[in-house]
Amino acid sequence: MSASYVWAGILTAATVTVMLRALPFVLFGGGRKTPDVVTYLGKVLPCAVMAMLVVYCLRDTSLSVSSWLPRLIASAMTCGLYVLKRNSLLSIALGTACYMLLVQLVF
Repeated sequence: MSASYVWAGILTAATVTVMLRALPFVLFGGGRKTPDVVTYLGKVLPCAVMAMLVVYCLRDTSLSVSSWLPRLIASAMTCGLYVLKRNSLLSIALGTACYMLLVQLVF
């Protein structure tokens, strides 16, 4: 693959990203009221996405203790840290580290 194809791909991806980021300001800017359905989706979708990610992450869990117990411990730690600190990045990072340590060193 030549460098021109790579640059064309990068330029296309960057252009589409900028346009998608600017689209809400073009559609709903200028003092126009945001449609109710968009407001509703803005409230509901973050929870739905998180629920889908949890299901995706736990989909391959088998009945063996070495499979589900580290996932349960790490998930509980992630949830507990988020409730205590209200910091998504911290809770996800430490929950992931906990899972990796459990899998590599304990189970």
